[in-house]
Amino acid sequence: MIEEGSKSSKSMVEKRQLFMEMRAQNFDVIRLSTYRTACKLRFVQKRCNLHLVDVWNMIEAFRDNGLSTLDHNAEINVSRLETILSSIFYQLNKRLPTTHQINVEQSIGLLLNFIVATYDSEGHGKLTVFAMKAMLATMCGGKILDKLRYVFSQISDSNGVMVFAKFDQFLREVLKLPTAVFEGPSFGYTEHSVRTCFPQQKKILLNTFLDVLMADPPPQCLVWLPLMHRLANVENVFHPVECSYCRSESMMGFRYRCQQCHGYQLCQSCFWRGHASGPHSNQHQMKEHSSWKSPAKKLSHAISKSLGCMPIGEPPHPVFPEAAERPQDLAHTTTLESPSRLDEEHRLIARYAARLAAEASNSTQCPPSDLSFNFDANKQQRQLIAELENKNREILQEIQRLRLEHEQASQPTPEKAQQNPTLLAELRLLRHRKDELERRMSALQESRRELMVQLEGLMRLLKAQTGTSPHSSPSHSASCTMPMPIRSTSAGSTPTHTPQDCLAGVGDDVLDAFSQGVPRNLRNDLLVAADSITNTMSSLVKELHSVDDGLEEEEENMRNGREKTESE
Repeated sequence: MIEEGSKSSKSMVEKRQLFMEMRAQNFDVIRLSTYRTACKLRFVQKRCNLHLVDVWNMIEAFRDNGLSTLDHNAEINVSRLETILSSIFYQLNKRLPTTHQINVEQSIGLLLNFIVATYDSEGHGKLTVFAMKAMLATMCGGKILDKLRYVFSQISDSNGVMVFAKFDQFLREVLKLPTAVFEGPSFGYTEHSVRTCFPQQKKILLNTFLDVLMADPPPQCLVWLPLMHRLANVENVFHPVECSYCRSESMMGFRYRCQQCHGYQLCQSCFWRGHASGPHSNQHQMKEHSSWKSPAKKLSHAISKSLGCMPIGEPPHPVFPEAAERPQDLAHTTTLESPSRLDEEHRLIARYAARLAAEASNSTQCPPSDLSFNFDANKQQRQLIAELENKNREILQEIQRLRLEHEQASQPTPEKAQQNPTLLAELRLLRHRKDELERRMSALQESRRELMVQLEGLMRLLKAQTGTSPHSSPSHSASCTMPMPIRSTSAGSTPTHTPQDCLAGVGDDVLDAFSQGVPRNLRNDLLVAADSITNTMSSLVKELHSVDDGLEEEEENMRNGREKTESE
């Protein structure tokens, strides 16, 4: 008797463990019932590790455990419920890395006790299939859109139209969750819950169902459901903003901005508890922010909005086809749940084995004529394959030979280059002559540069002489000496020279201009000398071009001769 009493007390402690941990979180200090309910259910979801199970994994678990073929009103006992939960969490551990494994036994115990306390408060030890599906599909992880689509598939008929009686049953089951976390007065089930969601009796399709339940705001009885998903999305969101009440330098989670008080912002802890300071009041309208934008992003957003460059807002959910999707036929799926079904599977395997054995015996009893015909056909096919392989091999060899010949023809050998020594000798002579003309041209360019320097000195000397004695005679101007530094090529020259010394290396026209006593136009004479130098340079360039043309002709002749020899 003492042992039985200790076991019963231990089971009671396990059943109440989750609720005691939830009370220790002190969620009741949250002022608004919507946030309070969402926070409690989020705590249950995380504590039971349901947030790690996606809704699609949950649907797969329903199918693997044979729940898809059962009626919604069918009842299952607690032991089978425990088996289903075990398969869900063991499959979850297979998907998780080894460093993030969960305690499966603890998760199963916590969730099983919560489901029993929620849906079997009278202690019958049974609950309906629909109640378990609604609870697990609502409390698991994943997108709210996918969850609502699955819920609609369970409460609609074959034409894709919602059945109001089934939706009423769904609300009856799902609203037991707020009641289980002691929020029944705010979000408990009433007879008018369906009318608050769909006031008018009309044909409700999938898109209408999603529009109503995902609206902003959603129906009052289910307002905690989208808030629970928003809580999961903003748990790790960081806001580098100071709270106006607790003065914390940053925020995590939601951020709330007052619409009346300029720059007044509260963290989610202060807002949920109803804290206010200064001129701010709890009656002011607050805007909830689930992310933080930098001032630069806000400015660009405002500019884009003012210029009309903002993209068109996307709908809250994609538009699905109105026609109902054809459900999968799961009536013939094989499940290993009872000895009778195992026997059926063994009989099916035996039937297939007998059919294969009969086909094999029929194939062995074929007449000899058919066997010979098949043998001849196979022999012809093998011969054809061999012939094709030989042809393919010959084609590959021919391609390789042509490739080698092309490579040899494209690379000239030294023997071909030495076939015409006369052309090679003429080519060398022309190149030698070209090099000599290029050296001569460079020498003439250097002489031209020196002449230009000397002419520039003479012009400066002439200008200086005309400036000192504007009325003197040409003979007097020619006989006077003016010191002028001029660059010279000789090492023993003095830094000053007379104009006659400066005329060394200049043409006869310039010498006559300085030696004669009669006045002459010296500028014209200098221009004539420059023209003669330019003419000499142009003639030299023409000769150099003629040499280049000769080289090109010789190279063309050599190329033609080489092509002729190759063709021969």
